[in-house]
Amino acid sequence: MNSYYELQIKINPDMEDIISAICFENLPCEGVVLAEETYKDLEMISTTEGTLRVFLTEKADVETILTEQRAILKSRGFSDEELGSWEFSYVEKENEDWSKKWKEKWDVTHVTDKITVVPDWIDYTPKFDNEVIIKLEPGCAFGTGTHSTTQLCMMAIEKYMPQNAEVADIGMGSGILAICAKKFGAKSAYGCDNDETVIDVAIENAQKNNVECEFELNTADKLSKQFDFVLANILHNVLAEIMGDLKAIMKDGAYMVLSGILDEKKAVVLEAIKKHHLDLIEEMHQNQWVALVVKK
Repeated sequence: MNSYYELQIKINPDMEDIISAICFENLPCEGVVLAEETYKDLEMISTTEGTLRVFLTEKADVETILTEQRAILKSRGFSDEELGSWEFSYVEKENEDWSKKWKEKWDVTHVTDKITVVPDWIDYTPKFDNEVIIKLEPGCAFGTGTHSTTQLCMMAIEKYMPQNAEVADIGMGSGILAICAKKFGAKSAYGCDNDETVIDVAIENAQKNNVECEFELNTADKLSKQFDFVLANILHNVLAEIMGDLKAIMKDGAYMVLSGILDEKKAVVLEAIKKHHLDLIEEMHQNQWVALVVKK
């Protein structure tokens, strides 16, 4: 490859994972990285937006795709302020080891004192006994371990998941949550997603971490099995829509973690929780995001 294409989009940094997932699903995307700080004359300029750098392998109709996807998010209740402006630039660049460009910003992420996410090209030595280390190639699918929505789910796994639990991750993306559950002692970990492009990525990530997980193209409404612990890190409106399906796959007494919810959107999910007679156990907060832990 003699050249690559770099797309730069102005976004609200809180929406990084959601917009990154859109890029992977709709563009010939090999990786993303977020630059939240901008500088002028060596001084940082305060900004409410970050620049999402998206590395593409070939040309694409970026304007049409971004316009369509922004309209979809707005129809789901997201405001212009929440999304960021989405002003973008799109340029062809000479191949200067482009495939490594998006890796420059990634580093080890300590989610809790016990959970560490490590990009798979970085050598890392555990800091203490029983440290749960998850090796991933960030940028391959939704769920890199750096975003608040994913971290809240991992914190909930550490706090609430019973030993030897049968776990389901609905909308599993990279598979990081199922992998985390297995490393915390889950008896089995099942993940499904409606995006077929992430299945192989999740399988590969499980192999990198030497754990057995089952991943497939599927949705909660088609599952007949019930689980001890359910994870669903999805958009707030989707959680509300499928709450009945999620409840149906929970055993009596099972816990479920609902994430991917902006603080100002949590009422939508709380209403669905109440409608389906689930007990709210805890609200977990990080930055502008909330995860809701419920029990059947």
